[in-house]
This record gives sequence, C-alpha cells and structure tokens, in this order.
Amino acid sequence: MNYSRLVLAALGGMVASFAFGFLVLWLVPALINEGHKYPAVFRPKEEMMAVMPIGLVATFISILVAAIIFAMIHQGGSGITEGARFGVLIGIFVVCAFVLHNYVNLNIGLKLALMQAVAYFVQWTIVGIVIGLIYKPLAKP
Repeated sequence: MNYSRLVLAALGGMVASFAFGFLVLWLVPALINEGHKYPAVFRPKEEMMAVMPIGLVATFISILVAAIIFAMIHQGGSGITEGARFGVLIGIFVVCAFVLHNYVNLNIGLKLALMQAVAYFVQWTIVGIVIGLIYKPLAKP
C-alpha cells in the first residue's frame, strides 16, 4: 500500500468534498432553507461553528478510511473509472446507512432527506473519483 498516496488521496478527497458541499449550499439554498424548518434537530450556525473542528477531523478520517478501502480493492484499472465505481458504492452506502437511517430516527421531512440523499450521493461519487485519480499503488519490483 502506498501510504503517501493514501494521505494525498484523502486530502484531495477532503478538498473535493468541501468544495462540492460549498457549491451545493451556494447553488441550492433550498437545502439550507429546508433544514431551517427543523430547528430542534439542527444546531444554529454559531453552535455548528463551535464544533466544526470535530467535523473537519471526522471528515478527514472518513475519507482516509475510504481511500484505504479503495487501495485494498484497487485492481489497477483506470483510476477515474475505478474511483467512480467506488464512489457510487460509497454514495449508496452513505445514503442508506446515514441519510435514510436519519430520516427514520430524526424528526425531519422526506423532502429534506431526499435532498440530502442526492447531495451526499454525488459528493461521495466525486470523492471516489478524486481518490481514484490520486491513489496509485506502489510499483512492483
């Protein structure tokens, strides 16, 4: 396993994740507006900013774990193709294990859950592509 490429892939994935997240929030303000309908569920912006370092570390760790899984299953094909396939699978996992699970457990509407599902699915697909483009296994002697 190429550890330096794992870290680079995780950093690249994190940049892509946050860039996409900011783009979505800028282009689709309806997502934020929909979330504002549930003040008992979501923290106010000021409180979110106070705990943001936890979110940053958790995001890096989750993308690093995804990069490690990618490295373990990488079969040497096209980085973009394998990364996209991997990202789609992780996206499906996140939608089912996180978004829809939260829809069941949290008092949020279906519209918000579906908007989150689309956003997270696309976000993780992009992260998978970035991981696939950056990670390269060590050359075999």
